[in-house]
Amino acid sequence: MHQHFHLLHTWRWFGPDDPISLTEIRQIGVIDLVSALHHIPCGEVWTVEEIARRKNTIEKVNLRWTVVESVNIHESIKTASPEREVYIEKYQQTLRNLARCHIHTVCYNFMPVLDWTRTHLSYLMPDGSYALRYDPVALAAFELYMLKREAAETIYTKEEKERAHGYLQSLSATEKNRLQQTILAGLPGTDEVFSPEEFRKYLEIYQDIDAAALRENLIYFLQQVIPVAEEVGIRMCIHPDDPPFSVLGLPRVVSTEQDLDYILKAVPSMHNGLTFCTGSLGAHADNDLPGIIRRLGDRIHFLHLRNVQREKDGSFYEADHLEGSVDMYGVMKAALEEQYKRVQQQRPDVAIPMRPDHGHQMTFDADRNYYPGYSAIGRLKGLAELRGLEMGIRKSLFE
Repeated sequence: MHQHFHLLHTWRWFGPDDPISLTEIRQIGVIDLVSALHHIPCGEVWTVEEIARRKNTIEKVNLRWTVVESVNIHESIKTASPEREVYIEKYQQTLRNLARCHIHTVCYNFMPVLDWTRTHLSYLMPDGSYALRYDPVALAAFELYMLKREAAETIYTKEEKERAHGYLQSLSATEKNRLQQTILAGLPGTDEVFSPEEFRKYLEIYQDIDAAALRENLIYFLQQVIPVAEEVGIRMCIHPDDPPFSVLGLPRVVSTEQDLDYILKAVPSMHNGLTFCTGSLGAHADNDLPGIIRRLGDRIHFLHLRNVQREKDGSFYEADHLEGSVDMYGVMKAALEEQYKRVQQQRPDVAIPMRPDHGHQMTFDADRNYYPGYSAIGRLKGLAELRGLEMGIRKSLFE
């Protein structure tokens, strides 16, 4: 049963503005990078010249740009507005250009307006490090009394409203501002934060778009884009919703196994695949993560491994990689079993790219201005733990 295979260990790098340099990443012990051209406005074509420039920067220090995260999807595609055809054509061209530069794995998401939502970026852990946290009471306080979203009045009970109001009263003006900035942060890799006015306009657009309509718009996008991905050899992999439930009244269509299964069956191509994010899926208690890998694993093209600790009131915070509510041993074992299957099937994509997702901000890293969740030492600790777990399972089961 001796087989040589391992996950492809990668590291997310946000480009020249990332506080972690490429020479430092070399010392982390990864060769493959996950990156994106964050300076190009969402929806615009990534030219061969721009892709090649980033690729050359990376290759100068003997690293490789292996995965794109993300080629973001223009809102017109998500809302099916008249100009979506123009933006779908631009997306297709970006895929062709990436393939010309020999980059063949593209992560993306289909979350309306906000790429991810947290209420706290510096939740103090018992050991003194800081984690990202989502607290539904804080979100309700923002939604009801700061954003003043009218429809929110009907979704909260009297008791929830009282709790949210009490929470808001306990905050200073600075803390209220921080809560608003945290929730309305735009896209990873940018400093963009929506104003409440801008955000309300987006919410108005989505008033007539429920989950069924959003899902239809996603499938339409895939029907146009996956044939191009097939033609140029790109593996598309959709990232789950973060968090995997409706936030601020926005619809969600990539939150459960049922959602994932629907997307894969609607466009049944190996080029229409998944980014399996244990943190996003793990925040939903009903998701059986090892089971999803066993059932849908042949379409997983990218792994994000992080852990979350779910709490009874619907809160969760990002735990250490091998602790928390996600069965990381079960996830890793299922991922390695999927690799073993691929070896037997002689598939070319045995080495599934994996990155340690997020990490606690520790005192070692206090002097650098990281993107939330992307400190160096916290992720390096996670990578070391995940590598050890992978090696132990692989050697005991497959060698």
